[in-house]
Amino acid sequence: MFNNLRTRALLRIRHRNVAAFFKYSSSIPKPQTCPEVRHTDIFINNEWQKSKSGKSFESINPATEESIAEVQCGCKEDVELAVKAARQAFKWGSPWRRMDASDRGQLLYKLASLLERDWVYLASLETLDNGKPYAMSYNVDLPMSIKSLRYFAGWADKNHGKTIPIDGDFFAYTRHEPVGVCAQIIPWNFPILMMCWKLGPALATGNTIILKPAEQTSLTALYIAQLIKEAGFPPGVINVVPGFGEAGALLANHWDVDKVAFTGSTEVGHLIQLASGNTNLKRVTLELGGKSPNIILADSDLDFAVEQAHFALFFNMGQCCCAGSRTFVEDKIYDEFVQRSAERAKKRVVGNPFEEKTEQGPQISEEQMEKILCLIKSGKEEGAKLVAGGERPEDMPGYFVQPTVFADVKDDMTIAREEIFGPVQQLIRFKDLDDAITRANNSEYGLAAGIYTKDLDKANYLANGLRAGTVWVNNYNNLPAQAPFGGYKMSGHGRENGEYALSNYTEVKSVIVKVPQKNS
Repeated sequence: MFNNLRTRALLRIRHRNVAAFFKYSSSIPKPQTCPEVRHTDIFINNEWQKSKSGKSFESINPATEESIAEVQCGCKEDVELAVKAARQAFKWGSPWRRMDASDRGQLLYKLASLLERDWVYLASLETLDNGKPYAMSYNVDLPMSIKSLRYFAGWADKNHGKTIPIDGDFFAYTRHEPVGVCAQIIPWNFPILMMCWKLGPALATGNTIILKPAEQTSLTALYIAQLIKEAGFPPGVINVVPGFGEAGALLANHWDVDKVAFTGSTEVGHLIQLASGNTNLKRVTLELGGKSPNIILADSDLDFAVEQAHFALFFNMGQCCCAGSRTFVEDKIYDEFVQRSAERAKKRVVGNPFEEKTEQGPQISEEQMEKILCLIKSGKEEGAKLVAGGERPEDMPGYFVQPTVFADVKDDMTIAREEIFGPVQQLIRFKDLDDAITRANNSEYGLAAGIYTKDLDKANYLANGLRAGTVWVNNYNNLPAQAPFGGYKMSGHGRENGEYALSNYTEVKSVIVKVPQKNS
């Protein structure tokens, strides 16, 4: 039915690290370098509408600093309409609540197929709006999104309760029921993928949704909203309200919203958690920041480890919550690892994200670029050794930052403690396994970790000691739909992906039925 090259991309990503697809190949169709922007309005009840406030905002191309489109800005009245639509769609007896679970799954399958149909257009629009290389949008973001929707489509009619043998003449069972109206607030670093990660489990379990995309990257979410209507979802089941933090805050504080799912900064996660406590104690799941350790042992394949550590940090311009931003290198190989890492960073191709050779596009915004440059400056001032990059490229429009590597980084330096969210690698020396565990865990975050070694006993020892939601051994950034993803400590709570994600969107109801007995 679909392009064979695209089908092969889906099959290949199943078996390999996504790093393998962060480059062009003959299997990638040419991008639409100027994709038409088809939707910029607010999507409520399967209809497009203008903001009630009359406000709009610009979507900026981060590679050129030029305006792409004017997007309608959702404000209080728009949020109220979206919540009302979602509440009506969730009402007992509505088409969505009466729908067979297997039919909900079929709608998710249909939506996945529509993403597959429009693969090139969506990858091109994602690159235009976000700045990530087209090779990555096409070979990583789209296939992972499609697979996520199909994975959760399969769960729609399998999320069931249990029968429980209790004391007495009773029949007891549990039901897994939808939480209700869910606000989903997604970030700008993986717009399509984060949308699909949120939609999949919520829809499979029968909830209704108001989704707020990041203001920097609303265009692909709005296009997918039209695909949602085309797929046949009933009105009000999924509503998309672009806007700024005001719209997110209104959703987090709304009494008719039953749950908030948020991916973004720890700072905003705090505010959402507080909002829940101050209103209706809505369910909250948070996937927040990270300062993930990536531990390189002396027995690892050095060429492989250098390239993997480079990928772990520089993937998506360093704009990845689970980036391996603290690279711990065993003392025996530290100096050579520093030299090779600096050489690799200097070879990294930075430029137009639609160009074939480009490995790294711009940062998402001027604000983000300036934050990264400020943190690089702090690294220099606090005594870290700059061995590559460290500046904004000259004579290049856009929000670009050179691939940057610091050596001789100490644990108490700002760049070793704060999430940079940019292309800045920190190389840290360690002595032994216990030293690595202690220092890796010395962070307020606990999202992910990486280990590189040929000794599985050492790998398991480290994996058991690290306080992180995901530990990769001899791979990194491997995020299959089937495996849960989420954090310890200040990296949030709840899990995306896998069967575990379903529990974020369900209430468990016990039903206890008196069993009549025959008269003696």
